[in-house]
Amino acid sequence: MMTDMLRAVILGIVEGVTEFLPVSSTGHLLLAERFFNLGEGNFWKSFAILIQLGAILAILALYFVKLWRVALGMFTNPDDRRFVIGVLVAFLPAVVIGLIAGKYIKEFLFNPWVVCFTLIVGGAVLLWVDQLDLKVYEDDATRFPLLMYFWIGVAQCLAMIPGVSRSGASIVAAMLLGADKRSAAEFSFFLAIPTMVGAFAYDFYKNRADFTSDNLSVIAVGFVVSFITAMIVVRAFLNFVTRRGFTFFAWWRVIVGTLGLIALAMGR
Repeated sequence: MMTDMLRAVILGIVEGVTEFLPVSSTGHLLLAERFFNLGEGNFWKSFAILIQLGAILAILALYFVKLWRVALGMFTNPDDRRFVIGVLVAFLPAVVIGLIAGKYIKEFLFNPWVVCFTLIVGGAVLLWVDQLDLKVYEDDATRFPLLMYFWIGVAQCLAMIPGVSRSGASIVAAMLLGADKRSAAEFSFFLAIPTMVGAFAYDFYKNRADFTSDNLSVIAVGFVVSFITAMIVVRAFLNFVTRRGFTFFAWWRVIVGTLGLIALAMGR
C-alpha cells in the first residue's frame, strides 16, 4: 500500500519535471493519478494545484536578480514598467476565461480521454512549429511589444484544457509572433508566476476546510520536491531547446498520449 508521503514525492517529481516543459503538467498528473492510483478525491485534485507554487518559487529563485531589478525599477524605469504591464496584459485573458468557464472546463474536460487526445494534438503542433523557418524579431522576453504579450496570454488560455500545456501554448504563440526559442521559453516562465500563484490562492481558499495538519505535511513534501525538481529542470530545458528545439518533447507527448489511449481502450 502506497503511503500518502510517497504519493506526494512522486507527484512532486512529476510536477517539477513537467510544469515548465511543453508537455502539460496537469495532463501528466491526471494520467499518473488514473493509471498508477496516485491519489483520488478532492484533496489530491487540490494537491496537484497547490504544489505548483513550489515550481513557481524555483523560477523566482533562478531569476531573482532579474526580477528584483524589475521590481525596483518599475516605478522609475519605463522599460521595467512596460514589462510588468506586459505580464499583467498577458495574464488578464486567463483571469477572464477562468472566471467565466473554469467551473465547466473542470467538470467536462478533466478526464484522461481528453488529456490523451490533446497530448497527441499538441505534439503534432510542436513538431510543425519546430520545422517552420520562422523569422526572429525578438530575443529578450522583457522587451516584447505589448500586443505580443496580449496574444501570448490569449494562447495560454487554451491550456485550461488539460493536456494542452500552459508553457507549450505560450511558447508556440511567442515563436509564431517572432520570438526566438529561448526568450519564448523564458517568457512562459515569467507568465507562469501570476497565473499559477492566482490558481494556488483561489484553490487553497476554496478548499481550505479539507486541509488538516496531516494534509498540510503531505502538501509540504510535494511542495519541496517540486521546487527542487523544477530548479534542476528549468536550466537544462533552456539549454536543450536553444540547441535542439522541441522535437523530443513533441514525440514524448505523442507517445504518452497514444499509450494512454491504448490503456483506456483496454479498460484501464
